[in-house]
Amino acid sequence: MSDTAERYGFVVVSNRLPVDRVVAEDGSASWQHSPGGLVTALEPVMKANDGAWVGWAGQPELEFEPFVDEGIHIVPVPLSAEEVQRYYEGFSNDTLWPLYHDVIAAPTYHRLWWEAYVQVNQRFADRAAEITEEGGTIWVQDYQLQLVPKMLREARPDVTIGFFNHIPFPPLGIFSQLPWRRQILEGLLGADVIGFQRGDDASNFSRAVRHLLGYGTTRPYVEVPVDDDATTGSSHVSRRGTKVRRVLAKHFPISIDAASYEELAARPDIQARAAEIRAGLGNPKTVMLGVDRLDYTKGIRHRMKAFGELLADGRLSVEDATLVQVASPSRERVETYKTLRDEIELTVGRINGDYATMSHTAISYHHHGYPREEMVALYLAADIMLVTALRDGMNLVAKEYVAVRRDNDGVLVLSEFAGAADELKSALLINPHDIGGLKNTIMRAIEMPRRDRTTRMRALRRRVLEHDVASWSASFLQALENVRPGQQITAPAEEDAS
Repeated sequence: MSDTAERYGFVVVSNRLPVDRVVAEDGSASWQHSPGGLVTALEPVMKANDGAWVGWAGQPELEFEPFVDEGIHIVPVPLSAEEVQRYYEGFSNDTLWPLYHDVIAAPTYHRLWWEAYVQVNQRFADRAAEITEEGGTIWVQDYQLQLVPKMLREARPDVTIGFFNHIPFPPLGIFSQLPWRRQILEGLLGADVIGFQRGDDASNFSRAVRHLLGYGTTRPYVEVPVDDDATTGSSHVSRRGTKVRRVLAKHFPISIDAASYEELAARPDIQARAAEIRAGLGNPKTVMLGVDRLDYTKGIRHRMKAFGELLADGRLSVEDATLVQVASPSRERVETYKTLRDEIELTVGRINGDYATMSHTAISYHHHGYPREEMVALYLAADIMLVTALRDGMNLVAKEYVAVRRDNDGVLVLSEFAGAADELKSALLINPHDIGGLKNTIMRAIEMPRRDRTTRMRALRRRVLEHDVASWSASFLQALENVRPGQQITAPAEEDAS
């Protein structure tokens, strides 16, 4: 560890930094804060603890010195173009992503990709270890960095380590396909606390640990065997008489900064923009909305198929209903995503060609992102929000729609395969693979009386407003505070839940 590196008591490690490098027309470059949900949740903690954020800047071959952005110390990890291709586009997004999303698309297994994944994870771990104070806390984020906890444990047994998996964790039968399954599990078990989106994800992880590593599990704990040399402080002795380190593995469902969405929804200019959007669509009776990254896990094709069939059946007409689909660009260098975009745009063209009129379009399709203000206006303009994910860790769009609906109106149609379905039980839950059921649910949403819409939306809003992103980060960090390096001491009262 370098003696000259500045040290921090609280360090977040994620694939991407919370800043984007923006190059102006004159060639000058600057850094732009990119406040996503995770940044919003952790900003107060990082400022209070003079914390640092370790990550990649999103561009290959870009090296720069650490700097401070809005109170957060930015510590870069550079990646070469080859590493971006192998570690990020390859192993992270063409091996792990499809595998963890129930093999909706076939994962690709390449040893060169795995080797790059190990090397890059080691670089992230080394950087975090170098800048963390004695006895500090490191919180590692997401599937791109699953080996980092063990690497940190080996380099810095004095620190407390948390890991949060933002995407699903697959069932044993699927996870077992991964050639490097043991290394991934051992990597994750370097943490003191491992967080998942759903209870099922935590159960899948514990089952994989039992079957593939043979470690004992007593929900929500995993007992990881340790050597005397690897133990700091007192160790726990399992019922088998083996010294173990107890790792807490449970669900901490992530959320959004609900108050900020409410504030935006109350602005007169945004409400006026919502009215403009409806007028621009020809003021149909019903505006349906889908907002997704362009990804095969999101079920975009399924919702378009259902909508197209409703038009073909005569149950809907373009004068009465319009589907607005925002599909922001995603991983456009990965072949699977190029193919998906072509398929979706062909579907949009076919449905519009068959059913659009001079004054009404069946599907209003937008392949680009929008600023938050425009998204809030879209949410306000939409009578029905369609979240038809085939598999999703959480799906924060569903929660954003609910937070915006201060009028207690609107209907959320939500896939039971999205993590949000565990919390948002007053939504209309659907199986997106059941096209007939999806069609009937869309019609039910369209025909739902105002009183029923209000009752459901009030219940949804209560949940989202009470369990916001601040409470999510607080609950995870509280779990971390209840451990000392390498050893579970006490657990919060709610830890008894499975």
